[in-house]
Amino acid sequence: MGVGTIGENPNQQGSNKGARSRTPCASKVRARNIAYFLLLIASTAAIPACKSPVSSTPSGTVLTIKAPLGLPPVPYPSDNPPTADEIALGRRLFYDTSLSKDDSLACASCHNPMFRFADARERSIGVGGSLGRRHAPTLLNVAYAQRLFWDGRAPSLETQVLSPMADPLEMNQAHEASIAKLRQKAEYKVLFQRAFGTGDITLDRVEKALAGFERTLLCGNSPFDRYQYQGQKDALTPVQIRGLAVFTDPHRGNCSSCHTIGAASALFTDGQFHNTGEGVGDEEEFTDTGRFEVTKSDADKGAFKTPTLRDVAVSGPYMHDGKLKTLKEIVDFYAGRGNSNPNLDKRMTAITLTGTDRSDLVEFMKSLTGEIPPNVGRPSKDESR
Repeated sequence: MGVGTIGENPNQQGSNKGARSRTPCASKVRARNIAYFLLLIASTAAIPACKSPVSSTPSGTVLTIKAPLGLPPVPYPSDNPPTADEIALGRRLFYDTSLSKDDSLACASCHNPMFRFADARERSIGVGGSLGRRHAPTLLNVAYAQRLFWDGRAPSLETQVLSPMADPLEMNQAHEASIAKLRQKAEYKVLFQRAFGTGDITLDRVEKALAGFERTLLCGNSPFDRYQYQGQKDALTPVQIRGLAVFTDPHRGNCSSCHTIGAASALFTDGQFHNTGEGVGDEEEFTDTGRFEVTKSDADKGAFKTPTLRDVAVSGPYMHDGKLKTLKEIVDFYAGRGNSNPNLDKRMTAITLTGTDRSDLVEFMKSLTGEIPPNVGRPSKDESR
């Protein structure tokens, strides 16, 4: 409760020498402090809400989330192990519009399962028609992300899920209001009881449940995976095989330097932040400074997180601002080295691509369209009983 003990000057550290001259009425100070502590004890005893917070660790049997072909084992934090009931709760919350100020938007409104949990619009539309700052990317395979958002400001899925709820340009609702609305729905008390052992509805539990569900949004077992990791050589067409060669060739596409392919699995992202020149105007001015907003390092100006290329053919538009609409536009952009600026990533080197190389690359990226789990769409009302 501060530096000093009762009767000491709370601004004084170390020796108490000279305390009397700074506190000319020590007995009054001592009495005031004692009265304060007595009041604190009395008030604490009178407020039941001051008891220890309820646990936000899921109860029940921990599940093993099976990763599809081409993906590594699914990681999760020790305080949020996946359980069937927690995932079911998170799934219902993901599609619940009551988490927005006017009950018009859910998480799924911008991460639409119809578009592989991405937004088909250039930038998402929030409550009241407000326009979001950036494009909402796919949530598929987000379980593997070490930093979330285009600028990496969230260090985990658990911390990420709460930001859109309160963002004025998105769902625009205070967290306290969201919790109050959920508490008014009888079915949620049952769902929280199943997931966490009690019916208490708290922000921590909402955060954990949403993150738990999003970790099940996996996509793999694509034609590329069957070709690369099962040895099924007819899984890709000859054109796509040529495109893969361009993709991995450092002197042609050089794509795999950031969209990585491993020996046993491929996330098609290095999870890092790069300035590719996208979002830079003709005068080298930044329309969005990206990672710089988080780190305040000049080297990060215009740097954005490398997006996964899995399902890229069916989850456009592309880039942090949604400005590129087709796979061909992406290939042409990188073939032209983007736009010049002082912080351009060193990997944005000159490459030579023929017209055939470009079309082959586009066809290869189509081979990254995979399969998603069956039970990730909007739940039926019966599932909460």
